[in-house]
Amino acid sequence: MIEVGISDLHVAVQDEVLVTRALGSCVGVCLYDSAVKVAGLSHIMLPDSKPFAPVEGRQLYKFADTALPALVEKMEEKGAVRTRIKAKIAGGAQMFACAANSSLASIGQRNILAVKITLLRLHIPILAEDTGKDYGRTQIFSAADGVMQIKSVIKGEWKY
Repeated sequence: MIEVGISDLHVAVQDEVLVTRALGSCVGVCLYDSAVKVAGLSHIMLPDSKPFAPVEGRQLYKFADTALPALVEKMEEKGAVRTRIKAKIAGGAQMFACAANSSLASIGQRNILAVKITLLRLHIPILAEDTGKDYGRTQIFSAADGVMQIKSVIKGEWKY
């Protein structure tokens, strides 16, 4: 298992498996090129890097708008072709009980929206998603077959 931490990303090939834990309001983005069995996983913490500019180095992996293009580049280095890449996403939960209009309450939804917009700009379709709600998730992604498995202490396990 290749561990992907918060605000991090990694690429896996062939029989390798990627895992990210503690997906609350963060969004885990799985990208896959099935022709060459190259998988990528990004743990997005925040939607937009612009308020924090300049962003560089590993900070790029924190934001949807900078992490996802970086992940695609890393996948291309391993033989993936951008036009074949598909996505599966999970997370973006509302983990805090607070005023519905507060920025803290909406960070999960803002992360989901930013991920979807960035994937649209990259012309990467989303094949499956398990987003929102009010519980955390662990996301496991297999480079062998592109299956995304979700585990939740509260809800159990399922696959996409």
